[in-house]
Amino acid sequence: MVMAMRTGSEPMTARSALRFRFWLCVWGMVWTIFGTAAFALAGRPGWAAACAALWLVITVDMAVVLRHIRQGPHYQPGRDIPPYRPPDNHPYPPPPQNRHP
Repeated sequence: MVMAMRTGSEPMTARSALRFRFWLCVWGMVWTIFGTAAFALAGRPGWAAACAALWLVITVDMAVVLRHIRQGPHYQPGRDIPPYRPPDNHPYPPPPQNRHP
């Protein structure tokens, strides 16, 4: 097993998709509310319940997304912080070498 080491570019290349995820939640809520109402009016209680269950999942996801957005950005080291050095004493044994006889 090979362990990837930190390159130092993660803080500069990391992107959060929270706003996109929020708008996907809004889009999903609109459709699940519509689906719940439409299936309930059409006399399809099973499909209405399925849409309502999905509506609940989307509502929970939206609450999590909004909580993360309200938390704001977390600490990320800036450009002046160098990347971590690989450990000198690696805790894992080196991978086996494939040697041909």
